[in-house]
Amino acid sequence: MPDLVSRVIRKLRERRFTRAVQAVLATPPVVPRDDGVILFSMIGTRVLLPYLVAIKSLHAQLGRGRIVILDDGSLTAADRAVLAAQLGGPEIRPIHGVDTGPCPRGGTWERLLTILDLRREAYVIQLDSDTVTTAPLPDVSAAIAAGRSFTLAGGGDAALLPLAEIAARANAHPAPARLHVQEALERAIDRIFIPGRTGLRYVRGCSGFAGFAPDPSGRALAEAFSAAAQGLLGPARWAEWGTEQVTSSFVVANEPDPLVLCHDRYRNYWGEPDVGEAAFVHFVGTCRFDRDLYRRTALAAIAALRA
Repeated sequence: MPDLVSRVIRKLRERRFTRAVQAVLATPPVVPRDDGVILFSMIGTRVLLPYLVAIKSLHAQLGRGRIVILDDGSLTAADRAVLAAQLGGPEIRPIHGVDTGPCPRGGTWERLLTILDLRREAYVIQLDSDTVTTAPLPDVSAAIAAGRSFTLAGGGDAALLPLAEIAARANAHPAPARLHVQEALERAIDRIFIPGRTGLRYVRGCSGFAGFAPDPSGRALAEAFSAAAQGLLGPARWAEWGTEQVTSSFVVANEPDPLVLCHDRYRNYWGEPDVGEAAFVHFVGTCRFDRDLYRRTALAAIAALRA
């Protein structure tokens, strides 16, 4: 019974959120800037309104970038008309047009590989639709200016570490009967070998918000890592949901001077009473509608857009 009550409450909060954020349609349209920065997301019809909150609030605070969207296959003609009017005619790419090569299909791999293709000529920021930017992002602006890649931290203890230390930390705790693929890989990550690459590192990041500095090598490192990880875990496990995020974090960690965003200012929401002084919040699926905070944060961002 408690589980049923929780599901009902969540559904009611979700409906209330959807009704409330329709107000984003009355905010001024984005004026894109062709300034070497791409704001990229993979979306579908179900997340159209929250995505508009996410992208408009980010663009307003960052003041940079043009928008590129990967259509997950569900965007309708009406959705595309809304996106054109609200976002200054963004570029929309079909997911079926993405060649994943030796990497898995699905699980947002098409998103990551498109980002890595785009970064050959631009700074690309990956943005999830369940995020809200509430204040200026000087760390992100500085990273763009310095050509540094960045990632949202997966937790308050996320750090750039050598692969051996990542594996040691992961194996310091007893393994449950069924490991999530991310933890399974982290326990064996010290056995990753990529020809020509030494001093490899990893960070437990979150691909909900990540920046990829321009690099002509594109997706080469991601493909090499995917092949090595698949060799360790097997094709079936490496095709599971979560491997794209692991790869995104690995790529960022092995950039020349990567940045792990400060957890207090850029954070995932896990059901806390508030988000403190955060300037950017990712409302993670399992806790997204807890305490009605997502709706209230989104409405505050919409009010700022109107102002």
